[in-house]
Amino acid sequence: MNVHERQQFDFFFNTAVERFVERIEQRCGGPVPALTRLRLDPNSDGVWVDEFVSALFTDFLLDNAAGAAFVLGSLARRPLPAADAAMLHGQARTIGDWMQLTARRGFATILSTKAEEALEQRLAFQVVD
Repeated sequence: MNVHERQQFDFFFNTAVERFVERIEQRCGGPVPALTRLRLDPNSDGVWVDEFVSALFTDFLLDNAAGAAFVLGSLARRPLPAADAAMLHGQARTIGDWMQLTARRGFATILSTKAEEALEQRLAFQVVD
């Protein structure tokens, strides 16, 4: 991956994490319930990571094969769990569909992990009266 593409992906990813954490913290009523719901089920009420990723890909014009290729190139070293591969294969009608589904699933996974870290950090540095 070229340096400028890595920089663009890092900006995209960091923006996504900030937006996602802010939204789930507001929806869930603070960092503690947000972190709990995120850990229990990333698609639970108020968290909805898959819906967030779909909307984010649309907002950043990544909801196409070229956008998926950009995301997949950025995540190339990440493992794809076998269960995800089988599930995604059954949902895709074309290679482009498969690319988009795989990119979204991979991105949702790293987004959830990074959001957990951000919420934990907020809790560690939270001012308590």
